[in-house]
Amino acid sequence: MKLLQASRQALILLVVFAFSANTATCCRADEAAVRTVHSQPSFIVTTPQVELAVTEIGGHMAPVTFFRDSGKPVQPYYVSPWQDEKPTVMPAPVLVPLRGDFFCMPFGSNSEEVGGEKHPPHGEIVGTKWKFAGTKKLADVTTLTMSIETHARQGRVTKELSLVDGQNVIYSRDTIDGFAGRVPLGHHATLAMPDKEGTVRLVASPFRFGMTYPGLFGDPKQREYQSLQPGAKWTSLAKVPVAWKGEPDADLTKLPARQGHADLIQLVNEPWEKTHGPAWMTATFTDAGYLWFSLKDPAVLNSTVFWIENHGRHGHPWNGRNNCLGLEDVTSYFADGLAASTRENMLTKQGVATAIELKPSQPTSVNYIQGVVKIPDGFEMVQTLDFGPGQVTFVSTTGKRVVSAVRHEFLKSGKL
Repeated sequence: MKLLQASRQALILLVVFAFSANTATCCRADEAAVRTVHSQPSFIVTTPQVELAVTEIGGHMAPVTFFRDSGKPVQPYYVSPWQDEKPTVMPAPVLVPLRGDFFCMPFGSNSEEVGGEKHPPHGEIVGTKWKFAGTKKLADVTTLTMSIETHARQGRVTKELSLVDGQNVIYSRDTIDGFAGRVPLGHHATLAMPDKEGTVRLVASPFRFGMTYPGLFGDPKQREYQSLQPGAKWTSLAKVPVAWKGEPDADLTKLPARQGHADLIQLVNEPWEKTHGPAWMTATFTDAGYLWFSLKDPAVLNSTVFWIENHGRHGHPWNGRNNCLGLEDVTSYFADGLAASTRENMLTKQGVATAIELKPSQPTSVNYIQGVVKIPDGFEMVQTLDFGPGQVTFVSTTGKRVVSAVRHEFLKSGKL
């Protein structure tokens, strides 16, 4: 009997070991796949469909190669043009690795000290070193984890970047521990832009209203120039007032446009309860045959800030050569930082939260989804998104439909 029991226990252990070996693999911190990419040491995570690099300094995610198993891979994210040049002193730490998408806290310039706290632009987390915590695979999900501890306001942020086999989608989860007080935060997704005008078509999920930045975003004294009317409020991306009297409104659904200018706007999303699904943003690259999308819970990230950079800055390190588009999903007052976002402002007066309350006893997680979809000829631009179990259908203005596997339920559950 004892021999039989021992045999059964051994068999159970063997089955458990085999199951574990087939469903999960991990590597220790000293086994991280590290590669220098565009001058920055970066952690790498891959599936057959996607290769993702995230910088050790600042946690900036780029390059990302989607559809890497196809004849036409896609790399949608921006990498700042000074990355492969001789290093120089930068005006802010965030500019050192500047690329792709990165999680910001406090989001914005942070030019003012608040309650004894002085944060760099977009927070410490975007310009200092993150610690690699491991890569694991569980079933069809591969997850890279990294963390950082902050000092201006003490706490820890843990970043999880997950890829699912067979999908061209990135699932991000940033968990904030130990912080107390209100703070603006969000994702700073930045796309590379072509030079040909009007070839990128932008469509957002329903929004309450949009506003151009009320202050001076492009200061001519600093050799910076803007084209949109400051402080204008509007309800259509296709009709945004410009700064010049007598000129027609700007159509921000078709970019790039107005070369030589840099502008900032903010859209305030409708809530999930009204739209019956996630808030979303799409950028269709008509000539390249794909669209980029982001999905979020508007109860967590209630706005999208557009940083429209079309060769409009001529100081160091921009030097008039920067062409990119930030589609930055945030809860914030534009990009002004902690002080402006935590006091009364033009948005809070209209019932729009511009900061999130953090509690040291209760971690806060920000779940976010980005991805790429190949589109057929004649797709033109997105009209709407339809959400089904584990999938999203992208419906175009010309009636074409493209279905993509996306576990959008992750936005609420945080689980894959």
